[in-house]
Amino acid sequence: MLAAGERAHWALLCLHAAVAVVLGAQSPSEPSNMSYVKVTVDKLLKGYDIRLRPDFGGPPVDVVMSIDISSIDMVSEVNMDYTITMYFQQSWRDKRLSYTGIPLNLTLDNRVADQLWVPDTYFINDKKSFVHGVTVKNRMIRLHPDGTVLYGLRITTTAACMMDLRRYPLDEQNCTLEIESYGYTTDDIEFYWQGGSSVTGVSNIELPQFSIIDYQTLSTKAVFATGSYPRLSLSFKLKRNIGYFILQTYMPSTLITILSWVSFWINYDASAARVALGITTVLTMTTINTHLRETLPKIPYVKAIDIYLMGCFVFVFLALLEYAFVNYIFFGRGPHLQKKKAEKAAKRNNEKQQRMDANKVQVDAHGNIHLASMDLRNEMSGVEMLGGLGGANTMFSYDSASIQYRKPLTGRDLYGRPTPSLERPIGQKKSRLRRRASQLRVKIPDLTDVNAIDKWSRVIFPITFTFFNLVYWLYYVH
Repeated sequence: MLAAGERAHWALLCLHAAVAVVLGAQSPSEPSNMSYVKVTVDKLLKGYDIRLRPDFGGPPVDVVMSIDISSIDMVSEVNMDYTITMYFQQSWRDKRLSYTGIPLNLTLDNRVADQLWVPDTYFINDKKSFVHGVTVKNRMIRLHPDGTVLYGLRITTTAACMMDLRRYPLDEQNCTLEIESYGYTTDDIEFYWQGGSSVTGVSNIELPQFSIIDYQTLSTKAVFATGSYPRLSLSFKLKRNIGYFILQTYMPSTLITILSWVSFWINYDASAARVALGITTVLTMTTINTHLRETLPKIPYVKAIDIYLMGCFVFVFLALLEYAFVNYIFFGRGPHLQKKKAEKAAKRNNEKQQRMDANKVQVDAHGNIHLASMDLRNEMSGVEMLGGLGGANTMFSYDSASIQYRKPLTGRDLYGRPTPSLERPIGQKKSRLRRRASQLRVKIPDLTDVNAIDKWSRVIFPITFTFFNLVYWLYYVH
């Protein structure tokens, strides 16, 4: 009888154990366990003081963090910041939330997070952040039986990123995300990166202007006047893609510079074509420079693209000045010097002609005046002149052959004053002859210097610009 009773008792215990195992294997969402889960959650929150951290007065709370990056939306050089969307997860252990009887994790409604203690984490270099709220606030609370709490948020933050643009657009930038505790010092809380998978999703990010070539995580402490605070840092190394700038800036600038050299092959007397081409290329380079400055912050130092654009602008401007120099040589200095030489030569010829004319005047034994044949270049044929010999004036006419004076001299004409109306036409005709002689000499200036300047420019400008590009790209690429 005793043995049979003991066997019945053990059989009952085994039945209870089997029922407990079956109930434990069931999901908390099943109707048979819903009441038990509700009781468990109510028990955990009853008497829970959100004002006190876990293990208050004891060792610091270890908070483990991980980030799953969804996207990096924008990197702005003007505002010196970048925008990142991520799943930010924090995990810590709170013994007050441990439970038994349900060997499963409990994922609770996001509103429960307002009733639990959570770390006072913030982003140091944050400019503007928000937690997504469509369709509900994107927060997650998951409890583990041992009291471990997993708290997840979907956040979009715009963080400051101080960039060094000296090598722009051939530059590499480091943008960081600084995470720190706002109120709790290292005596109360410690931050750690989750080992092995602290940052995920980086390989799936695609940016229009950058490529993420590396990222690093760092754990440090920040010391302030109020104490030492835990800090975690996530740093991205971004390399700018130059393809956009090759098509939008470098190639147009190079082609405009080459276009300015076309004026070296245009005829030197085509002023309208050469000046229009030079001014157009200069204004185009100015427009490119202005558009580039609008997309960048007002920084005090010189960028790599500024050096290239300034170099192209100098070449274009020098091409315009080259024609100004050619124009000055052809229409300015050259004709001016030749005109001076012509005036001097005309003056010498006039003086020589006057001496020859004075020597050719002769008087015969009867008092008649004879003039030898004079070559006046057919310019003064048939013109009446007034000649003088020994203070006497005589009216005469001449042609290209030898001429004798026929009109007798009167006393008034011999001893009277010269008639001004007759002297004035003679001086005017002499001045007209001198001007005509000067104009004939300066009509066709010497073109040797003009052609040489254009020929040398066709060679010097391309060679110098090629050397400039070689030095520029070797320096900034390597």
